[in-house]
Amino acid sequence: VLDFNDPFSSEVKPRILLMGLRRSGKSSIQKVVFHKMSPNETLFLESTNKICREDVSNSSFVNFQIWDFPGQIDFFDPTFDYEMIFRGTGALIFVIDSQDDYMEALARLHLTVTRAYKVNPDINFEIFIHKVDGLSDDHKIETQRDIHQRANDDLADAGLEKIHLSFYLTSIYDHSIFEAFSKVVQKLIPQLPTLENLLNIFISNSGIEKAFLFDVVSKIYIATDSTPVDMQTYELCCDMIDVVIDISCIYGLKDDGTGTPYDKESMAIIKLNNTTVLYLKEVTKFLALVCFVREESFERKGLIDYNFHCFRKAIQEVFEVRMKVVRSRKHQSHLQKNKRPTPNGTPRMPL
Repeated sequence: VLDFNDPFSSEVKPRILLMGLRRSGKSSIQKVVFHKMSPNETLFLESTNKICREDVSNSSFVNFQIWDFPGQIDFFDPTFDYEMIFRGTGALIFVIDSQDDYMEALARLHLTVTRAYKVNPDINFEIFIHKVDGLSDDHKIETQRDIHQRANDDLADAGLEKIHLSFYLTSIYDHSIFEAFSKVVQKLIPQLPTLENLLNIFISNSGIEKAFLFDVVSKIYIATDSTPVDMQTYELCCDMIDVVIDISCIYGLKDDGTGTPYDKESMAIIKLNNTTVLYLKEVTKFLALVCFVREESFERKGLIDYNFHCFRKAIQEVFEVRMKVVRSRKHQSHLQKNKRPTPNGTPRMPL
């Protein structure tokens, strides 16, 4: 079991802490994004009363631990070793209920961020301004501006202007929570610049408007090209993945129910009524490439498929390099454990 004290744990599986006050929506976010729970079903979730850890290992890129902290727990209490908690953390997500009075939440956010930063300056601080589905568009913007201003003013007053906070408007009732989690996860992927560069090369040589590299299970996009992301475009991609998986589960399995609904033969083409084509291709058993192509460009499908073959080969090489690094680190961690003396002071014998 990987734990807080294991340095290999945080190197291979970055840790994401999910924090916030009670009933802010932390557990609901986790259930909707990673367990495919319907947003309406989350209304019946009981309040979390203990720290819950979950390993998310859908692919070697989406590969991290989520620690869900109950809002009522004071982890700065002497019984908690908060330094150990923050030391190996890659990202800290603090959830603020936008429909509630958020003054107490801002005070807790400031305390959490300042303590965490002193222990680990490399943590990414992500603020989810949550439950915005109940606010008007103007109220959303005003709430985000107010929370942003107050949080940064508090840090400035404490002489900590160099701490960077990222803010996201989120709701489990639309795709905003998936997009926000995508941005959080991307910061924890060391290969992100390589993936973005490969996507840029692919679309520029294929006449493609926009391309996303999706984790099929969670619908988190782990990389996209350098052109801006449009929310409607992202939603269409998510819907396409749902359609492909649903149909594959019905018609893609063998008569005896064996096989997988998503494999190397998985591919889909959806023509929209605005002369745009959505094109999905399997990259690995966990990743899919979803592209937006103009109809006139899609007539050169042979060129796109050839370039895709080159792209997939390059992605596989990135995977192979990553796995070599993981195996090397695992071996080094194993050697370090064996070098540590036993409780009676004698050196450990190598296994």
